[in-house]
Amino acid sequence: MPYVPLRDLPRDDPGRPDLRTPTRFLVWIGRMQLAALTLGIAWGVLWMGAAALIPGALGAGVQAIADGDEPAVLRWSLVVLGLGVFQAGAGLFRHRAAVTNWISAASRVQQLIVRQAARLGGDLPRQVATGEVVAATANDVERIGSAFDVLARFAGAVVAFFGVAAILLTINAPLGTVVLVGVPLLSLTISPLVRPLERRERDQRVKLGLATELAADTVAGLRVLRGIGGEDLFLERYGQASTEVRLAAVRTARVRSLLDALQVFLPGIFVVTVTWLGARLAIDGRLSIGALVAFYGYTAFMVLPLRTVTETAHKWTAARVAAQRVLSVLRLERTYAEDPDAAAHAEPDEGGLVDVRSGLTVMPGRLTAVVADDPLTADTMADRLGRYSDGDVRLSGTLLSDLPIDVVRRRVLVQDKDPVILSGSASDLFEIPRTGRVGVLQALAWASANDVVEALPEGLATDLPERGRSLSGGQRQRLALARSLVADPDVLVLDEPTSAVDTHTEARIGLGLRAAREGRTTVVFTTSPLLLEHADVVAFVQSGTVVVTGSHRDLMRSTPAYRATVVRGVG
Repeated sequence: MPYVPLRDLPRDDPGRPDLRTPTRFLVWIGRMQLAALTLGIAWGVLWMGAAALIPGALGAGVQAIADGDEPAVLRWSLVVLGLGVFQAGAGLFRHRAAVTNWISAASRVQQLIVRQAARLGGDLPRQVATGEVVAATANDVERIGSAFDVLARFAGAVVAFFGVAAILLTINAPLGTVVLVGVPLLSLTISPLVRPLERRERDQRVKLGLATELAADTVAGLRVLRGIGGEDLFLERYGQASTEVRLAAVRTARVRSLLDALQVFLPGIFVVTVTWLGARLAIDGRLSIGALVAFYGYTAFMVLPLRTVTETAHKWTAARVAAQRVLSVLRLERTYAEDPDAAAHAEPDEGGLVDVRSGLTVMPGRLTAVVADDPLTADTMADRLGRYSDGDVRLSGTLLSDLPIDVVRRRVLVQDKDPVILSGSASDLFEIPRTGRVGVLQALAWASANDVVEALPEGLATDLPERGRSLSGGQRQRLALARSLVADPDVLVLDEPTSAVDTHTEARIGLGLRAAREGRTTVVFTTSPLLLEHADVVAFVQSGTVVVTGSHRDLMRSTPAYRATVVRGVG
């Protein structure tokens, strides 16, 4: 793959990942940024290679001092200076390449998760907890990026180790053999800690996702919890979940701290041992002073490759755990697979919508209200009409499952009873595909949301926080309704669009909705008389089946069960 500068991120297409195993997924990421990785590895080898040559130059300089060779002292001093300058420059470029690889990998994974979320749409929260998605886009992305950050130093460490080993064997074979064998043994001593660390990090990651999910649910439902007096119970549950995360983090930290301590202790013992052996050889006259200095410098230098190898093992262990969690999101499929021949079906004309399972028939260009005896039934029917769940639903006689999903999303828009307001400015809410028939200001007026915008400090330019949490439930519903009206789909399905607004506002919304959707197909699931009055036809659903249709007033007079459902909804 060609090198992609950071200024060109995010990419137009993050690619098609290998989802078979976490290791294959990480290897695929590496292949996708092979040019950047190669550049980083090259600079890593040059950087650590320069550092590896400095002890030899120092040893030669010390030997020149011992021999009284002043020209050689000057020459080797210049060599040490040159190597130091070169190492500094190579370190700068190595660091830039490492950061590029870190950001490139993290950006690619983040794009994959966002693309998957967009592809699944309403299926995503039905299949995976919100906390899992949040943790994947935050912690897991960072850990995968860190794994690619360390690769340049790891490559340099491996090359430097074998290069220094060859030099040491040339200077003194027995002592060189001690170094050549000792460093891998130190790595093997530390390696048994990697697997326990991976298991504990995986356990910590799972508990963190559960705690994040519980926190999101508690915050989202805090107003309701306070109303029923249940906030203490949920706060206690969150406290227990947080305690489990803390204990898991402590267990992980114990292994990690032992690993970090061994990275310092074992190399230190090794340096002392090699220095002692070299000093004995120097005393016996079998090793020159310059060679002893070089040996000590090389042995001390070997600590850096050793620590880099153990750091790489730790980061790639964490990356594999993170990749497993990311794959749990990327492997998700829609509730039911799309027909591979869907694109061959002609796109239907604007027409009615029929839900065969319930018997609901929505006539084209009319405002149809649906009153269900069970709120869960209404939610289930709304999902079917928008093809968020399986069902025999036809648009102008064509099964929704026979149409490409992008066609269904463009033709049929479903607004949930608890709509999501994304963070960003209020005006960003309306930066969506639209027909142009309905303007933003007109939609705000029809949704009775003008006062919401006027109450914002900077009007439509005001930045809204995540999920629009600074707004009340009714304000969020009205802004979401205005957004749906601006989109102006062929079929608009509204699930309890006014459940959180007062009656006066609800009456205005009923009038506005009638005017906004004149000549367009609209379905409203509601039990509000103020909306039902404006419907062309009302369908009453009992036990998941349409049992009677008619005007709101006729049904109030003729159908006791309908009347009881509406009255209960008002109460």
